[in-house]
Amino acid sequence: MAKAIRIKETGGPEVLRLEEVEVGDPGPGEARVRQSAVGLNFIDVYHRTGLYPMDLPFTPGLEGAGTVEAVGEGVSEVAVGDRVAYAGGPPGAYAEVRLAPAAKLVRLPDDIAEEIAAAVMLKGLTAWYLARKTHRVARGETVLVHAAAGGVGLLLCQWAHHLGATVIGTVGSDDKAELAAAHGCDYPVVYTREDFTARVRELTGGEGVPVVYDSVGASTWEGSLGSLRPRGLMVSFGNASGPVAPFSPIELARRGSLFLTRPTMMDYTAARGDLLEGAGELFEVLRSGAVQVSIGARYSLADAADAHRALEARETTGSTLLLP
Repeated sequence: MAKAIRIKETGGPEVLRLEEVEVGDPGPGEARVRQSAVGLNFIDVYHRTGLYPMDLPFTPGLEGAGTVEAVGEGVSEVAVGDRVAYAGGPPGAYAEVRLAPAAKLVRLPDDIAEEIAAAVMLKGLTAWYLARKTHRVARGETVLVHAAAGGVGLLLCQWAHHLGATVIGTVGSDDKAELAAAHGCDYPVVYTREDFTARVRELTGGEGVPVVYDSVGASTWEGSLGSLRPRGLMVSFGNASGPVAPFSPIELARRGSLFLTRPTMMDYTAARGDLLEGAGELFEVLRSGAVQVSIGARYSLADAADAHRALEARETTGSTLLLP
């Protein structure tokens, strides 16, 4: 038996309950992982509330790291004793021990600690596909990153800065502005007192930016569209303030033939080759120091509800870990 968080009905953080569960042996293509650290992500909130529906009951969590205890039939990707990390489905990370598809596990290099891996895999692979695949950030361009002091934001700002871009980032407070500035954000904008769209226009000589990375959703949607130059790309990859309201595609034409995408990390890493490519690039920028991981808080697995409350209240910075 092992301890795990179970959700039996959708709702607030109070539906996260610690229980004893039977893990069992891995089936074909699976590995059993004893976890040392679990990453907290906003998608966990979407699963908990039912915004992204899941079959009940379930154990939430899409990111973790630990050691392989056993492998099932046909597994060649990992072996017993390997230190591994993962990001993406199926859920089940909020647990001491879990079964996971072996094809989703990545062996950790000796110089990458398990806590760092659990703090960075989902958010880091998200930053990777945003900056390297969805829009390939180029030297000399200016990009806008919302929630620049959040888990993905801090990584994305650093990565874009490393690639030679000028980074404008929105934050909710002066403290978060300082944190973002220390992690590659050239121009932090405190959106609670400054119009970020006007600031973007000012910093780009009225032109606007070629890409906006928006994980906030409803509250930033209009301003994000207004920050783009003609033929710019709106990358809407989260709904922290709620989902974007339905709109007519003609709005994209009216604002200068804009492009819109709603990407997910799971689609960009569905093929194992893509997963290994992204993880390899992520480990390299970590190893070089170009991207550094900020772990803002650690909670015990039993206190997962408190971690969710802090995340939803925007009290967190960087990555938050749950420790089994």
